[in-house]
Amino acid sequence: MVELCLKRFILAGLLTLAAALAYVAFDVRPAAAQATCGSECGEPTPYPSYSPSPTPTYSPSPSPSPSPYPSSSPSPYPSSSPSPTPTPTGADSSGNSIGGLANQRFNQMITNRVLGTVLLGVNEQVNCSDCISAFGSAGSFSAGIHGRKELTNNLSLLAGLAYTHYNEGGYKITSAPIGAFALRYDFTDWGSSRPFFDVGTILTPWEKARYTRSYNTSLGPVSVTSSTNASNYAVYGRAGWMSRVSPRDELAASIEVWQLWQRVSGYSDNAVAFNPFDATIATGTDRTSLVKIGGQWTHLYGSNIEANINGGWVQSFASRSGIVATVTGNGVVVPTMGNQGWFEYGGRLGFRVQKGWVVDLFANGTLGPQPVGNTIHGGVGLRINY
Repeated sequence: MVELCLKRFILAGLLTLAAALAYVAFDVRPAAAQATCGSECGEPTPYPSYSPSPTPTYSPSPSPSPSPYPSSSPSPYPSSSPSPTPTPTGADSSGNSIGGLANQRFNQMITNRVLGTVLLGVNEQVNCSDCISAFGSAGSFSAGIHGRKELTNNLSLLAGLAYTHYNEGGYKITSAPIGAFALRYDFTDWGSSRPFFDVGTILTPWEKARYTRSYNTSLGPVSVTSSTNASNYAVYGRAGWMSRVSPRDELAASIEVWQLWQRVSGYSDNAVAFNPFDATIATGTDRTSLVKIGGQWTHLYGSNIEANINGGWVQSFASRSGIVATVTGNGVVVPTMGNQGWFEYGGRLGFRVQKGWVVDLFANGTLGPQPVGNTIHGGVGLRINY
């Protein structure tokens, strides 16, 4: 009985094993068939085995068609070509600068006259003994000699010669010799209070001149300095009254009339890097007339110190500029020169180092609006009375 049950158990196990094998075999075949079908149909398997993709056949891509502005062709505004320079403006400013030249030349006439009056004893008393003085000045460099000589009891000669350099307000004068002389008639036989008269001249026949013309443009300022030659001439007459109020004091008052001329040779602007509105100045003569009302006082302190102060109001009239300029962008420009008034002053302090020998410190200048302006010229001199 036991043997029969064992046989049945073995048989059942064998049948079960056979059925399992049959199931596995059936399940594997469809899977293999599915894998083969997937490979043939070109659909990827979930985890395909590596197979190198076929190497593509090289075929060059078509060349791009040129753009309207190809990089190899210059652009409409190539960087290698400079951009056009804008046209500057400023012709009006250039034309107005000619008026600045007229002001410089007016100042030149007045300064030349102030320096020349030193040679005519402007800082000395009206009546004194014969003398000669050597001097030098700064502010405007000047060196020379001047003096006076009594020709008769009433008539004296005043004269001097100097070599000067000076500059003011944009111009510069060099190598300028100044000569001056005058005759003074003093009515000494009238007593201690009496009239006197002067007539004289100041001459600067030749000098080197440099004038600076400045103006503005839309591209920046322009300044041009040019060189030329000039000459100055002046004549004057003076009428006054002097009084010896004490043995130590002399007072005097006077009126003067002057006529000044200044001849300037023609020139053109010097070449500079940027001067779009250049100018050419023709040869011309500046002129002005002056009236001066002034006075002076001379006083002796002790026996060794002598002082003088002088001054007066000056008014110009009938002034005329000799400038005729041809300016690019403006054509012919003729500036006007207005009339002007200013104050002139002077002074001297003398130290008698021994009998007949005096060391002088002096100064002269102007006070007023431009173009005359405020100026001062000072110096030292050694005066010998004989």
